[in-house]
Amino acid sequence: MEEEARVKKGSRVCVTGAGGFVASWLVKLLISHGYHVHATVRDPCDNKNSHLKKLENASENLQLFKADLLDYDSILAAAAGCEGVFHVASPVPTTKVPNPEAQLISPAVTGTQNVLKACSALRVKRVVVVSSVVAVTLNPHWPKGKVMDEECWSDPEHCRMTENWYYLAKTLAEADALKYAKENDLDVVTVCPSMVLGPLFQPTANFSTLFLINILKGLRESKENRLYHIVDVRDVADALLLVYEKPEASRRYICASHPIKIREVIDTLRSVYPNYSYLNNLTEVDYDHLMTSEKLKKLGWKCRPLKETLINSVESYKEEWYCTHFWKKTKRNQEESGRKKEKSGRKKERVEGKRVD
Repeated sequence: MEEEARVKKGSRVCVTGAGGFVASWLVKLLISHGYHVHATVRDPCDNKNSHLKKLENASENLQLFKADLLDYDSILAAAAGCEGVFHVASPVPTTKVPNPEAQLISPAVTGTQNVLKACSALRVKRVVVVSSVVAVTLNPHWPKGKVMDEECWSDPEHCRMTENWYYLAKTLAEADALKYAKENDLDVVTVCPSMVLGPLFQPTANFSTLFLINILKGLRESKENRLYHIVDVRDVADALLLVYEKPEASRRYICASHPIKIREVIDTLRSVYPNYSYLNNLTEVDYDHLMTSEKLKKLGWKCRPLKETLINSVESYKEEWYCTHFWKKTKRNQEESGRKKEKSGRKKERVEGKRVD
């Protein structure tokens, strides 16, 4: 009976960092399934959270709470009365951070601790913590060629040595969450999404937006033909709800649907959008690890085709105001390129004409 009570529709759940990419889709999904959502944001009055208020049934089923992960009392207030908590909030840097301890590690680790302590105090029935595959993949000791699963963890010392601070923050936060769960008899499930793409409906760009736009513009810093595991943001939201509602869900789940190299991503995009400045002459690299989401699939998780994700992503970027400059500039570049080709063609005709004469 207790398990049934946790998953019944209409119950209250809390989502941290609700204005973010994954969390926004999760909030939308939860409301559509009849949940009442307590959504934490830094500032409920900020326009970047306005998309949440426009969701269908938001006026009845959504309440925004001003909260800071480093402020335990604000988390406690937001989660009060909730049967479940989805801890999604975590800083994702788009550039190198000058102070990784203060800007990444402390918010991730201390913030997660505050959420879990609040959940214990409130006797929350299940906590779903969003981690990342970066807490899985950076393991120099993992046997080469062996598919990575939930038993594989990134090595914290290797993360420090290589200054992969985001990897370190997510690894420490997730490991600490599962340790806390065991020691305090708290039901915690973690989900590790890979590279998350898909349509946006929040009004601010994020890391994955820049990842895909830079591919379209040919501005990727790395020209390595690396392997990525790409997952649709809507499929991530489905996974989070699935592990919350399934009583048998436990510990850790990798959420990574499509292993694909950058060259294949470019070829797929070019087949639909042929006029962008894609990278050419990519170099092959040997360090590629495959991951499996078999554990999550056995729970009932399904994912959509990658081409659908890529097209939906690009089309949503076209619609958003923050990409207007890019698309206008791209169109101008295409028109200018067309004029240059036309001019070059006329010049060639004149030269060939002189040769004939």
